[in-house]
Amino acid sequence: MTRQTTPDTDSSATRIPRTKPAEVRLEELMAAAESLFLAKGVDATTVSEIVERAQVAKGTFYHYFPSKTDLLQALRDRYTERFLHRLQAAVDACPEAAWETRLRAWIHANIQAYVQTYRTHDMVYTHHHHARGNPSRNALLEQLLDLIERGNEAGAWRSASPRIAAMLIYSGVHGATDDLIAAQPADGAAFAQTVADACLRILDGTSPP
Repeated sequence: MTRQTTPDTDSSATRIPRTKPAEVRLEELMAAAESLFLAKGVDATTVSEIVERAQVAKGTFYHYFPSKTDLLQALRDRYTERFLHRLQAAVDACPEAAWETRLRAWIHANIQAYVQTYRTHDMVYTHHHHARGNPSRNALLEQLLDLIERGNEAGAWRSASPRIAAMLIYSGVHGATDDLIAAQPADGAAFAQTVADACLRILDGTSPP
């Protein structure tokens, strides 16, 4: 007896993917590498261990990354992209004309994101304190500078040197958060508030509430 098939049966069979989409496979490779790098260190982790954790062939790894160094760069780019997006989302959640609130949101989100991800940060940016011309650092500075310049134009503060102010605030927040991570205080929110107050004093004409 011949088995009868229906259009629905045939179409459902054809909808089952034989392989994972490239972007899913790529993310799995990067997630596996990040987990191993954090647990063992970059140098101690082998490509064989990464592909075993991601359950792919070695050829798949080299299809995406010529070397482990290229994979580390991809993790660095992904970290920065996610960090920038998180800060921008915090700023965008504030009222458009509330410039001090928006700047405080940027500072608070920066501190919170760094505290939560510092192990990954330190893994992808081994020499971050000494990297002049670091593209990721510059991207964060430009994001902050845009916020400061727009607040300047709106009269929220009167900074004569917005770029210098941005560099001081960026460096101050980063350094203060390193201290926060080392000290591990019970009240991180109060710490962030104090840092935001100090940063706002850098902008001439602005006082904490």
